[in-house]
Amino acid sequence: MHRILIVEDEPGAAMALRDAIARYGAEHSEQFQVGWMRNTIDLDGPAFDLIFMDIDLGIENGMDAAREIREFDRSTPIIFVTNLAQYAVQGYEVKALDFIVKPFTYGSFALRMDRAMEVLRRQEGRSISIQTRDGLRIFPASSLVRVWMHGHDVNYGLSDGSVVVARGSLKETEAMLGGTPFLRISSGCIINMSHVRGVRDAAITLSDGSVCYISRANKRRCLEEISRYLGGGSA
Repeated sequence: MHRILIVEDEPGAAMALRDAIARYGAEHSEQFQVGWMRNTIDLDGPAFDLIFMDIDLGIENGMDAAREIREFDRSTPIIFVTNLAQYAVQGYEVKALDFIVKPFTYGSFALRMDRAMEVLRRQEGRSISIQTRDGLRIFPASSLVRVWMHGHDVNYGLSDGSVVVARGSLKETEAMLGGTPFLRISSGCIINMSHVRGVRDAAITLSDGSVCYISRANKRRCLEEISRYLGGGSA
C-alpha cells in the first residue's frame, strides 16, 4: 500500500484528486491510503510516499512549503496541482516530479500517476550506502530497523542483528531516508515503521526485539504517524 498526501486548501479540489486516485487504484489494482491537509504547518516529517501539492494554499505558498519539505526529505515525489502554470520552472528547484494544471482531466492525471508509480517502485527496492571506517557498506533500506546516536557515531541497526557504525548526524540521516517509512521519534533515534511490532504508551517494540521511546514533545505526532502508516487512519 502506498501512502499519498494531498495538500490542498479547497475541499472540492481535494475531493477531485481523491476520486482520481481511487479510480487509478481500481484500474491498476493498486491500494492507496490518502491523507488530506489544508497546509503543511503540521507536517513534521516524511510519512507519505507521494505528495500532491497545491501552490496557492491561502495562508502559505506551496512552493515555499515544498522547499521546507526538501530540508528533511530529499526524495519523496512531489506533484504540483495548480492553476499557476508560471511556477513550473521553479519546480525544478525542489525536484518536483511533475505539474498538473487545474482543471485537470483524468487522462492528464493518469499520465502523471504512471510516472509517480515508476518512481515509487524504484524506491521500494532502494539500497542505502554508508561510508564506514572499514569501507563502504551497502544494504537494503527494508533491512534497516532503527538508527540511533552514540557519541559522535550514527548506528544503523539491521534486521539480522548487525550494526553499521559511521560518523555523521541524525539530521543528515533523516534527509537521506526521505521517502521511506522512517520516523524520527526523539533527538537521538529514528525507527523504521515497517518494523514496528508493538506500541505501548511511548514505548515502541521493533522486530529485532529492541524497545525505543518517543520523546514527550514528539509523542502525539509520532503515534499519529505510526497509526496512519499501519492503517489506523488518515489525515
